[in-house]
Amino acid sequence: MNGTEDFICIHCGAPVANAAWGTRHRNHCPHCLWSRHVDIRPGDRACLCKGHMEPIALWQKEDGELMILHRCKNCGTIKANRCAGDDALAPLLASLKYQVPM
Repeated sequence: MNGTEDFICIHCGAPVANAAWGTRHRNHCPHCLWSRHVDIRPGDRACLCKGHMEPIALWQKEDGELMILHRCKNCGTIKANRCAGDDALAPLLASLKYQVPM
């Protein structure tokens, strides 16, 4: 996966189109929101871990942009990924134990 290719989600198996509003380096599934630990810096695909990254929270930046926080099931790294225009955020919101008002 080099950041410009469509791919199959490693968690739910759904086909994922790379082209989506709001992101240039998609590495997460818009259906289940799981990701893969592929980047050191956004889009570089240089990380050797390649672990499955679970969506654990949403974070809203000061400018209002929503980010999905992912935790790698392999190495424990936490990364923020930009939400894409076709992301299904409702399942993530419903699964959160603690919600901070945005």
